[in-house]
Amino acid sequence: MELATLLTFLLLAIGHGEGCQLQSSTSETVKDWWQTAQFYQIYPRSFKDSDGDGIGDLNGITSKLEYLKDLGITAAWLSPIFTSPMVDFGYDISDFFDIQPEYGTLDDFRALIKRAKELDLKIILDFVPNHSSNESSWFVKSVNREKGYEDYYVWHDGKVNATTGAREPPTNWLQYFRGSAWQWNKERQQYYLHQFAVQQPDLNYRNPLVVDQMKRVLRYWLNEGVSGFRCDALPPLFEVLPDAEGQWPDEVVTGATEDADDRAYLTTTYIENQPETIDMVYQWRTVLDDHKRIHGGNSSVLLIETYSPAWFSMQFYGNRSTEGAHLPFNFNLITVMEQKGLNASNVQEAVDLWLKNMPAGRTANWVLGNHDKRRAASRYGKEHIDAMNMLVMVLPGASVTYQGEEIGMTDGEISWEDTVDPWGCNSNADIYEQYTRDPERTPFQWTAGTNAGFTNGSTTWLPLATDYETINVEKELSDDRSHLKIYKALVALRKSSKTLQNGSTKYEAITGDIFVVQRSLANSATIVGVINFGSVAVTVDLSQFDKNRTESLQLLIRSIDSTKVEGTRYDPKTLSLDPAEALVLTTE
Repeated sequence: MELATLLTFLLLAIGHGEGCQLQSSTSETVKDWWQTAQFYQIYPRSFKDSDGDGIGDLNGITSKLEYLKDLGITAAWLSPIFTSPMVDFGYDISDFFDIQPEYGTLDDFRALIKRAKELDLKIILDFVPNHSSNESSWFVKSVNREKGYEDYYVWHDGKVNATTGAREPPTNWLQYFRGSAWQWNKERQQYYLHQFAVQQPDLNYRNPLVVDQMKRVLRYWLNEGVSGFRCDALPPLFEVLPDAEGQWPDEVVTGATEDADDRAYLTTTYIENQPETIDMVYQWRTVLDDHKRIHGGNSSVLLIETYSPAWFSMQFYGNRSTEGAHLPFNFNLITVMEQKGLNASNVQEAVDLWLKNMPAGRTANWVLGNHDKRRAASRYGKEHIDAMNMLVMVLPGASVTYQGEEIGMTDGEISWEDTVDPWGCNSNADIYEQYTRDPERTPFQWTAGTNAGFTNGSTTWLPLATDYETINVEKELSDDRSHLKIYKALVALRKSSKTLQNGSTKYEAITGDIFVVQRSLANSATIVGVINFGSVAVTVDLSQFDKNRTESLQLLIRSIDSTKVEGTRYDPKTLSLDPAEALVLTTE
């Protein structure tokens, strides 16, 4: 698409402004689909309910695929849809080869895949390799020591207290959801390891039978037509090997908290980020590549959830001889801001942490939120949601959007009585808000009508966020300007601009509040993003950032409260920015 045509489209999408002739790119690099993709995370339970039971489902997702197509999404990633007791809402899987009845059937899933392919949308599934449900037939067989399943999970006799004679857990390790990571099983008369809830026993990846079984899971769903997997919770996949006596070491107290049940109370040196985890990801990549080699078609993508430090996360990409994950998720725009707050300097630190550590020839990615973190508009501030969406669309590589970020959804308010997340339920009424993930999982807001258009039933599985009457898809599509229209314009620009797909990247916090990112490509228009994270108006001189920047810049996209006009040209030496204003501009 010519940039002049694109500008016209963007202005129509935003609902304001005039078109203008822009220079088109003459340079092009062929990239695989995932390298510049817009990934969209769907939390199925909260996306769209088709049968009135107040729980989102597969047919609901299928009914809204055209919405994703209209957004410009490349691939939808579905949080777990497999058979589960729903202790952890799908992340405790009892059957990796079938669909949770609340969500539908295999035929419903196949219908979803068929419709997605008709719309040229890709479907990615959540792969949960670290553990199963304790209701899985695998675990039941392991409890009974059935042949082939004896060591399917991590079992241990525990220790005997020399003073009391009581049997105790083998180590002091803590689970993510508070408390000991060990649970005594009366039938087997041993402890099993669970780094998440008691009902989520850890699989034993030092057992080749487990490794083979989980590869079968990948192949099964590839054969059903999925385009890849997001791999959940990789850091705890392996624990260190026990010593010659079969004992593991205790973790050390960190001093970070006085709460002895909180995982942060101890280090995780022995239960996270082991080298065997890297090798396992390489093996899964081989499964995906072999499937393409045998069956043809497009590449299947491997996305990795890891909140690990850069020295570990970057190894997931692969090495000189072996391919690894296509995209280890980059959470720096979440974690750095959580630790230090949102300003331009901290944004630069977050971007540096990835781009300056990423191996050569690999693809970056940018994540603002997910089902485990407070919604982006609540964490960054509603006034900054457009700016953050601009940032992830202008930076190089792939973007990942959690459902609702495109319309500026905020956290719901969940009482202790309504709390269902096991992380919150394992605490108490005084502290549950520190742990519960329910606020970011409230039902998607489609309309201002009954139950936000999420269900035609009388109830919803979680209470709606209270602002659904003003923040919803229907309203934002009809408004002259909205977060949704700005998001659509950003995706359209990113999909059509060779500069954003292939250009070089320069970025800098030119002050503590002002962040600038510039994308350049020979024989193509330069794209510049400028964000004021501060609370006061400022005038910036972009020639400080790029000494060759003397010509005026034309405005393409602006944040919702900006009073500037798309299509207008601005002097880069005296560019005024209101508080929280964010702009995407271009050269002619």
